[in-house]
Amino acid sequence: MPSDDRAIALSATFTAEAIQPALAFWAGELGLDWEIRFAAYNQLFQQLLDPEGLFGRNRGANVGLVRFEDWLRDGGTAGLEERACRLVEAVRASAASFRAPLILAICPSAPPHEAAVAALEHVVRQGVADLAAVDLITPAEVLALYPVAEIHDAHSDELGRVPYTPLFFVALATAVARKIHALVHPPYKAIALDCDETLWAGICGEDGPHGVVLDEPRRALQEFMAGRRESGMLLALASKNNENDVIETFRAHPEMPLGIEDFAARRIDWSSKGANLASLAHELGLGLDTFILVDDNPKECTEAQAEAPEVLALALPESAAEIPEFLRHVWAFDQGRATEEDRRRPELYAQRAERARAEHAAANLEEFLASLELAVAIAPLETAQLARVSQLTRRTNQMNATCVRRTEAEIRELLAGGAECLAVEVKDRFGSYGLTGVMIFRAVADAVAVDTFLLSCRVLGRGVEHRMVARLGEIATARGLARVEIPFVTAGRNRPASLFLESLRTADADGVFRLDAREAAGVKYRAGQSATPPEAYNKTAGRSPGPARRVDYLKIATALRDPRAVWERMRAASLAAQPPPAGGDAASLPRTPVERDLAELWAELLNRPAVGIRDNFFELGGHSLLAVQLLSRVRQMYGVDLSLEVVYSGEFTVAELAKAIELKEMEQGGAEYQDLLRELDSLSDEEVRTLLAEEQDAE
Repeated sequence: MPSDDRAIALSATFTAEAIQPALAFWAGELGLDWEIRFAAYNQLFQQLLDPEGLFGRNRGANVGLVRFEDWLRDGGTAGLEERACRLVEAVRASAASFRAPLILAICPSAPPHEAAVAALEHVVRQGVADLAAVDLITPAEVLALYPVAEIHDAHSDELGRVPYTPLFFVALATAVARKIHALVHPPYKAIALDCDETLWAGICGEDGPHGVVLDEPRRALQEFMAGRRESGMLLALASKNNENDVIETFRAHPEMPLGIEDFAARRIDWSSKGANLASLAHELGLGLDTFILVDDNPKECTEAQAEAPEVLALALPESAAEIPEFLRHVWAFDQGRATEEDRRRPELYAQRAERARAEHAAANLEEFLASLELAVAIAPLETAQLARVSQLTRRTNQMNATCVRRTEAEIRELLAGGAECLAVEVKDRFGSYGLTGVMIFRAVADAVAVDTFLLSCRVLGRGVEHRMVARLGEIATARGLARVEIPFVTAGRNRPASLFLESLRTADADGVFRLDAREAAGVKYRAGQSATPPEAYNKTAGRSPGPARRVDYLKIATALRDPRAVWERMRAASLAAQPPPAGGDAASLPRTPVERDLAELWAELLNRPAVGIRDNFFELGGHSLLAVQLLSRVRQMYGVDLSLEVVYSGEFTVAELAKAIELKEMEQGGAEYQDLLRELDSLSDEEVRTLLAEEQDAE
């Protein structure tokens, strides 16, 4: 695998290749052009510890599938907790050094073994809880979101260590794909909510603030949104109402999980929602493509989407009872591991409102900036800041010179290779903005060469970016280097970074801004004289010129939230991609009920429109894993146990499989007949006469 390759790499304690078709389906739905690769059987520990293995070389997403029951097979109950601790150690080692994040899925053990391994999940959960680069999936999580009636397949487990039914593999693949989506897709940052029939049942302007009802579906919606707020998303109100009616409705219902103070901004008027969403984005300093609109009215959603196509507009289900389940399956609401900065975001926006009032009261911009008492601390990166720095590289778009996205492991790798990282923290008299800026650079030849230069939009236009450049100039000067080199890469929404750098000097032909070290060290911000005042940044904040996101979240939340529906969609897509079947002769048609049922089963497993009784299983695309699943289904249908010798001993066709089933049934029937004769032979004459009399009476 090339060192820059990105794949979905999987390693499991069991045979897991049956998950591949569903994972491939979801990769297509997510627009993810990554290959799916599997490590050798039962090599999870080795993959976690080998820097040159499949996991170690991957830059996409690593997936570890562990079934504790497999450890019982390997060594019994002795040392199970020790083995769980070893797994935690291996996971922690990989998180510290591997480029790709790890999704660790604990897979369900069969009921007879659940008690023996019950404590192990807690050991693993506690052991990886602090690792931002590791996402844990538990059996309860998978089955709560994607319930499957039959999970385990003991027969296929015995035949080929394939422990689950095909439908559960679909459920597991869906849970894994959902985690991958949260890792690779830019997160949404704000949720704009309608009021009437969305936050509550009823219309506050007609029913009155006391007349609306907080029914169970809307209570669930508010609790869900409160949870999103706690994870760092901003809530806003975008509703066609009289504002006083809405405010009074919140006051009249203190039992609501959300209060008016939980919303960072609001637009409650009779303007179009598209315009109001753009206004909210401007106020909050966010791109429209980071907004989700939730509204009960499909017409409002359609109009908002037409006016502001970057927004994800979600119309709630017509039946209110379906709202909670719908929300649970909107992947756009998923967030990565929350940092301390995320949890403080509502507090930060409250401070922002105070600053806005102070700015409005100031005579001019210079007076306002002076009143802030801004303090900027620029210092080498500390280990505890690594998760936040990685998050900033993935989330910051406007003041980001290169828009290079970095995982924690990639940042560690850069630092180990000689790069340096400076973290920028900002505060003023209203409070702390937190860690808002990052500079990653290295000294090469006679210059400080910058890899990453970014600053959160929270502090744009206050001179922090100027101090960052000055610090780089000071470092270059102190080390006897001639220049500071900051490359710029156009990435759709980072025009503010370009405007700022152009205010310092003109870029060279290769797009790199090269500043004399002493010139850079002397860079200062002067209010009113900068080429990039706050207004210049804000003009770019509301809209993103890039294409709309490709993921169809509404389809996933409605048509693809059930494993059976995903299975059927996969089969339909596979059949649609195949040429129509050629007309077969009479010799290829089923002759018996068994052959007919088997032909239908083969067509289902092989995703074929039809299968003839003389078609070879492997020539139709079958493989050993499908053969195991096939024999397991045969056992369920006919109650016969066939070994894999049936598959490989000759031509494996429907006709030959039907013969094997019939022979096995005859063997089992003959054995039952012999048992009956032996039982009769052991009876006395009197007992035989009694049995015959009972049979005659029954007739």
